[in-house]
Amino acid sequence: MKISYNWLKQFIKIDWNSEEAAALLTDLGLEVEVVEKYQSIKGGLEGIVVGHVLTCIPHPDADRLKLTTVDIGTGTPIQIVCGAANVDAGQKVPVATIGTVLYDKEGGSFTIKKGKIRGQESHGMICAEDELGLGESHDGIMILDNALVPGTKASEVFKVENDEVFEIGLTPNRADAMSHLGTARDLRAGLIQSGLNLELITPSVSNFRVDMRTLKIDTVIEDTQLAPRYCGVTISGITVKPSPKWLQDRLKAIGLTPKNNIVDVTNYVLHDLGQPLHAFDASKINGKIIVKILEAGTKFTTLDDVERTLHEEDLMICDEKGPLCIAGVFGGKNSGVTEHTNTIFLESAYFNPVSIRKTAKRHQLSTDASFRFERGIDPTITAYALKRAALLIQEVAGGEITSDVSDVYQKKIEDFAVFLNFCNVKKIIGQEIPKDIIKQILVSLEIKVNSVSETGLGLTIPAYRVDVQREIDVIEEILRVYGYNNINFSNKFNATVANSPRNEDYKLQNIIATQLNSQGFHEMMANSLTTANYVALSETLKEEHNVTMLNPLSNDLATMRQSLLFSGLEAISYNINRKNSDLKLFEFGKTYHKYLSGYEENKHLSVFITGNKTDESWINAQKPTDFFLLKGYVDAVLSRFGIQKTQNSPVTSDVFSEGIAIGSGHNALVEFGMVKKSILKNFGIKQEVYYADFNWDIILKAAATKIKFTDIPKYPEVRRDLALLVDNNVNYDAIFAIAKQSEKNLLKNINLFDVYEGKNLPEGKKSYAISFIIQDVSKTLTDVQIDKIMVKMQKAFETELGATLR
Repeated sequence: MKISYNWLKQFIKIDWNSEEAAALLTDLGLEVEVVEKYQSIKGGLEGIVVGHVLTCIPHPDADRLKLTTVDIGTGTPIQIVCGAANVDAGQKVPVATIGTVLYDKEGGSFTIKKGKIRGQESHGMICAEDELGLGESHDGIMILDNALVPGTKASEVFKVENDEVFEIGLTPNRADAMSHLGTARDLRAGLIQSGLNLELITPSVSNFRVDMRTLKIDTVIEDTQLAPRYCGVTISGITVKPSPKWLQDRLKAIGLTPKNNIVDVTNYVLHDLGQPLHAFDASKINGKIIVKILEAGTKFTTLDDVERTLHEEDLMICDEKGPLCIAGVFGGKNSGVTEHTNTIFLESAYFNPVSIRKTAKRHQLSTDASFRFERGIDPTITAYALKRAALLIQEVAGGEITSDVSDVYQKKIEDFAVFLNFCNVKKIIGQEIPKDIIKQILVSLEIKVNSVSETGLGLTIPAYRVDVQREIDVIEEILRVYGYNNINFSNKFNATVANSPRNEDYKLQNIIATQLNSQGFHEMMANSLTTANYVALSETLKEEHNVTMLNPLSNDLATMRQSLLFSGLEAISYNINRKNSDLKLFEFGKTYHKYLSGYEENKHLSVFITGNKTDESWINAQKPTDFFLLKGYVDAVLSRFGIQKTQNSPVTSDVFSEGIAIGSGHNALVEFGMVKKSILKNFGIKQEVYYADFNWDIILKAAATKIKFTDIPKYPEVRRDLALLVDNNVNYDAIFAIAKQSEKNLLKNINLFDVYEGKNLPEGKKSYAISFIIQDVSKTLTDVQIDKIMVKMQKAFETELGATLR
């Protein structure tokens, strides 16, 4: 939210500099993120002065140039070469002196320097209005009022507006501060606490009067729950034209583009008082104004020339023939003010915040009006803001008030009653604040003190403070105005040591995160909200299991994710597009599912590798990551958890083109493999991506909670190798399992160190070279024992796999 400091000073006459005011606003909870300088004319006409042309003769060496001498108030006239056809002696003109910086329409700048033009010295520049940013004309130089004194600063002649604009990071709960009045109200409370009691000056509407009652437009509210209050008035005989300079400057300072005097006034009052307004062309209203809900599917074209399909809950402003405006959100194309409008119906209303927010989100419309309505505006200033706007319209567009103010307000929105206990104030804040200061702070915030007792205060909270409805909210208001920095704190340090189990979730998560970091991985954190379209990329994910948001920020953030894969691929795609293609990423996150039995969320650990294994180097050739590298990382994670008794099986998820599932008992611990190219194509990824999905909840249950240590064996281990000729369809996993089953006690390790397929082997065969480590921790093995074990395993391989020694 942008707040003009000059505008703010209309409500509170403060002589502080902008830095001091910004610091106080930040302390009050209205955090000022940036203070920017604003000038109504870029450069502020710095260096531009009024000049008096004393002489003007043709340039001796150029037909279209003229040689002038100009008095700029320094006592010594200067010579300027000018190419304008309308320059002449006796004129008062704007002169850019040496060193002045001028700006073009695109924002580019150039500096006026002393120079020679066709052999004649030129000590400045006589300017046209477009060169100064005062208009669009470049037909000739500007001719100024002859009464002006040479040397007068142009900034004084053209009244350049110099302002400072606060960019406030407004939190959603502070609906009351979404205007210059609301900000000034908070600033005044802070100033009072600082010992400076200034008056809050609100615009007067005492001059509002009905000129003639010739155009009354009745108002009917069909649903007072959605539109509790609705005010309107007609103004006739207006002239739609550009706004005066002061009004345009105010709007430009806060980043708004002026349109015409009627629209500009409604925008001005919106940012002035926080009350959204809308002006209808009265000639386009047929009969009454009716505030109601239309049938679902009704078509309506808004001001941006987009035809929208209305929802059954959209509140609309209609006449007797059809819709005119989406209430509180956006106007209609066929009822808006144009340059031909001479009579308007001006609307000021209070709409149900929830209804407006849903409508705005449904139609993906975010306007200044909807931003305020959906957070809750002040229902007490509806008619006041209408009168304020009507007077401003008369000031800038002429016209007469031709109806009484219609005010439909059947059920008044009541203020909130809260009892404040002094003991609770001290308990929450941690320090006793004097009771008179508490009362002073509350009164400065326009909170009424109805009753005072030894124990507390009976309070009435204004209806516009929708975020202050409980005692704790009132205490927060007291604290922020009193000042967080004014609260003392103890030098005593208290610490509590909690004893938690070794297998606590966060502890194991930190262990694995540290391990993956040490292996070159980077942790990522993705949004749990994603698009519903990703479900279509996998048949194992079901659309009916999607958990959808009732009020999504956008279609891309409308669904809770069912898998961590797609958010990881988004991150990989983002990095690859920025020339960072060698990636190792992991994420701890949750997936969300909706079943007939209810909602379910599961925690997962996702691991991604893609690109090359190592950085490019003159000493090592680059090698791409592969399935076995990922398998090594997966095994390392399971090993770190002490999970040993596992079995492999085919993956059940169809996101993999090839992969393995590792389980324990009936539970799948992890699925990993190469992601399908058809899925990668949706993210614009052309290189291979390997992905592992750990079921974190299952792994926590399977993790070893106790660590067992054994002595280092003092007896030697023995290695024996076998080269087995097996069918192509035989996996190493089968050999591993058979070997373990054949010798459970003395076989300590098995390792596949070579695979060969090709020349000199029978068709359909391959060769596995495998090493076996055998050891007895209680004695030294003999050759007879070792040979017996090897023969036993060899026979098992021959019997179960049809293997032969090569």
